[in-house]
Amino acid sequence: MGEIILVRHGQANSAATNEADYDKLSDLGHQQAAWLGDWIRSHDGPFDHVYSGSLRRQRETVAGMGYTDVTVDPRLNEIAYYDLTAEMEANDLAAPRESKDDFVTHFPATLTAWRDGHITGAETYDNYGDRVRGMLNDAAQPGRRILCVSSGGIIARAVAHILDLDIPKMAQVALPIVNTSVHRIFVRDHGLMLGTFNSTPHLDRSDRTDARTFY
Repeated sequence: MGEIILVRHGQANSAATNEADYDKLSDLGHQQAAWLGDWIRSHDGPFDHVYSGSLRRQRETVAGMGYTDVTVDPRLNEIAYYDLTAEMEANDLAAPRESKDDFVTHFPATLTAWRDGHITGAETYDNYGDRVRGMLNDAAQPGRRILCVSSGGIIARAVAHILDLDIPKMAQVALPIVNTSVHRIFVRDHGLMLGTFNSTPHLDRSDRTDARTFY
């Protein structure tokens, strides 16, 4: 049996209002990555291959975890959500929001508009799904353990692919994903199986409860 370990990057610049400003780890994000790397070395086995997206926050996370021999694969890059939401607002398609942090209604509405072609973004919705499936297929290697450092939208799409979830259900999967959370996918003869979702063993201590972040 093989195993794919998906890790979300550490806390980024949550005060940002655009893609470029968001794409760097906060001080806490660097600490989260270091804690996760320490936990993995103490409690888990070695990886046969380590991948990271090309975004700064992803590369900083995998480096903070202590990995230097890393293959950068843009298929693990997050969707350009700030750009998509800006396009929603420009086309007067934005869903009503109680606050700027109201992703519960806004996120699925944005993904649906993207899928249906009402907004375009930097890539198509179909390409988003195809690249995540392609990455999973390449990482699904029997008898090997593969680490992939990515982002919440990519992890949610991977889970949706495995469990055949629609956009509303995928949005429910995406919203609670914690920074530096661990998601295990088992590679079996009959296909991929979700083993662990949103695990944070390195943060499951009373003195680190404030270190569990989502944005």
